[in-house]
Amino acid sequence: MATASSNTTPQKGFMGWLNKRLPVNAFLENQLTGYYAPKNLNFWYFFGSLALLVFVLQILTGIFLTMHYKPGEAIAFDSVEYIMREVEYGWLIRYLHSTGASFFFVVVYLHMFRALLYGSYRSPRELLWLLGMFLYLALMAEAFMGYVLPWGNMSYWGAQVIVNLFGTIPVVGPGLVEWIRGDYGIADSTLNRFFALHVIALPFAIALLVALHLVALHETGSNNPDGNDIKDKVGKDGKPVDGIPFHPYYTVKDIVGVGVFLAIFCSVVFFAPTFGGLFLEKPNFEPANPLSTPEHIAPVWYFTAFYAMLRAVPDQQLGALIMLLSILLLFLLPWLDRSPVRSIRYKGILSKIALGTFVVTFIALSYLGLMPADGVYVLLARIFTVLYFAFFLLMPWYTRAEQTKPVPQRVTYHA
Repeated sequence: MATASSNTTPQKGFMGWLNKRLPVNAFLENQLTGYYAPKNLNFWYFFGSLALLVFVLQILTGIFLTMHYKPGEAIAFDSVEYIMREVEYGWLIRYLHSTGASFFFVVVYLHMFRALLYGSYRSPRELLWLLGMFLYLALMAEAFMGYVLPWGNMSYWGAQVIVNLFGTIPVVGPGLVEWIRGDYGIADSTLNRFFALHVIALPFAIALLVALHLVALHETGSNNPDGNDIKDKVGKDGKPVDGIPFHPYYTVKDIVGVGVFLAIFCSVVFFAPTFGGLFLEKPNFEPANPLSTPEHIAPVWYFTAFYAMLRAVPDQQLGALIMLLSILLLFLLPWLDRSPVRSIRYKGILSKIALGTFVVTFIALSYLGLMPADGVYVLLARIFTVLYFAFFLLMPWYTRAEQTKPVPQRVTYHA
């Protein structure tokens, strides 16, 4: 009796030998040519693939940096200077890595904004969103530890501020701080363990979360700007009628996005690697000095929104709690949104005002976190902190109360 496989011609040569032992073709078919994505994806969907590109760039440049970097209170800063001045093209590798860290957060924040815009966190993609948020936390930890390793003066004092935040935890706080530092102060043991976590543990965790994120994405299917599921409409061949194979259509489209991204990225690397002090602060070109506090201690720009919330409250313990809650609320987003539709295209005016206000609020908090904690800056930080929390806490009300537009049964294309 003939089987279905008898109608297909078996592969010969090296690929035939390889596929019998490792299902390369089956994997490519399932993940690329056989994976159908909505045909109306727009430029907002570039940023997921760009985040993967930057992650690979960080791994590659990080490997070369670890060949010359030496963790240690007395030698870490000098080893970075050696990389910059003596290693052939070391300055380029270091700037690719430092600029890549900032661009990683740029594309991740834009990727998260797209999820807010089109409701990609809604059912059945709650787990996809949660995995993305755990990935965001791992990325924050990775970036913080990498920020400390150059052992510049801002690295040292930034580490003092962030690590001491764990001391606000009742009962276990002081012991936890000592355990994180590995000593009674930020010193050799701190750099050694941060180096190990930054180079080995956290990259493995991030890679695992990226893999799980992609598996969850392919299981539920990609969302689209209309917020409807293409799996609900299939043709006689069993394929979604509103979908197209990811390869070659979106791989080619992503290549265009990669080209534009690399042009911008390389322009920053070669012409403005410090980006006016946002990517690399001036005090970090000075060796760590416990006796010389920078004029204004602030974390790198991608943490400043949360840092502004921390400083908006006089009590450090309450401020740390508010900062923690501001991140935890993002995890609850799939259950806070009660709207009958996913996409902002079909939500009411209240959701559009709320999302616009949230974007302005986050940008304002990021700016305020870079400013001194006094006068009008503290007042503004308190106002925007309230607006930040209002976006989430009032979401069950305004998403349910507003008038929404009907969602089309088929995806629509907007040029």
